[in-house]
Amino acid sequence: MFIIIASKPLNDGTKGFRFNVLGLKGLTRKRKYKTRGWHIKKDECMTAIHMGKRSVYIEHKRTERKLFHFAG
Repeated sequence: MFIIIASKPLNDGTKGFRFNVLGLKGLTRKRKYKTRGWHIKKDECMTAIHMGKRSVYIEHKRTERKLFHFAG
């Protein structure tokens, strides 16, 4: 079965969720107090889009990621 949009809650007690939209995986998180400003940051494993207290993290493709299959 092919699922177009799927989401799961985060298990660390914060407000947000993991998502998978047409194979694009990531997570979103809303902070209570700290604001991150408005910018985009590209790291080795994820791209972070910060919009005030809301942050969206999008995973890179597995061929680009250095942490893929790290623990076995």
